[in-house]
Amino acid sequence: QGSTTLTYEQLQAAVQAFAVGLRRLGLERGDRVGIYLDKRIETVVASFGAPAAGGVFVPVNPLLKPEQVAYILSDCNVRVLISSSERLALLQPALAACPDLRLQVTVNPEASPAGDDTTPAMGWENVLQAGAGRGGHRVIDTDMVAILYTSGSTGKPKGVVLSHRNMVAGAKSVASYLENNADDTLLAALPLSFDARFSQLTTAFHVGARAVLLNYLLPRDVLKALEKER
Repeated sequence: QGSTTLTYEQLQAAVQAFAVGLRRLGLERGDRVGIYLDKRIETVVASFGAPAAGGVFVPVNPLLKPEQVAYILSDCNVRVLISSSERLALLQPALAACPDLRLQVTVNPEASPAGDDTTPAMGWENVLQAGAGRGGHRVIDTDMVAILYTSGSTGKPKGVVLSHRNMVAGAKSVASYLENNADDTLLAALPLSFDARFSQLTTAFHVGARAVLLNYLLPRDVLKALEKER
């Protein structure tokens, strides 16, 4: 992502710190963690950190409008929402329809967390620094790991539930038929809110490959990234 590069060791440390931070802040086993962000390091850390804490991650398409986001958050009872200050500011009026929301987390360090009297907010680094001592809840392979929402083209979006076993089996399957290995570089150019797109990460992680996050405006941006990242 941009000029930021993480090794798997650094990523694991961030995931663990985020998971423990969530637990210290009261995340219970099975609680939903909504992620309303473009593709960035924090998106990846939150997606793996929430399940590591025993929670369930809910990736929300970053192109959705506030009312659509609020519908998803309310439909699956999201407790924690990870987003940017700009996105949270736009969401505030719609979040009144999300009574289960308990905490908003802002990823951009230079901004003040949004929040209000009923739903407090804190910065990303504060969550990481809260992680001293307590590990995550115990989970097993059949526990829920994620709820991925359909596009809603034929009605309201519907949440598709995945277990830890589903997620691992999918990564193994895709890595197998694509014959991925640790020398590969995978370009994540599509939204991570759908299963086929998120598997770009899980497939890379399964084999130890390199994953490159790309937010693009024009097709030539993809071509430039393909050339640059080889």
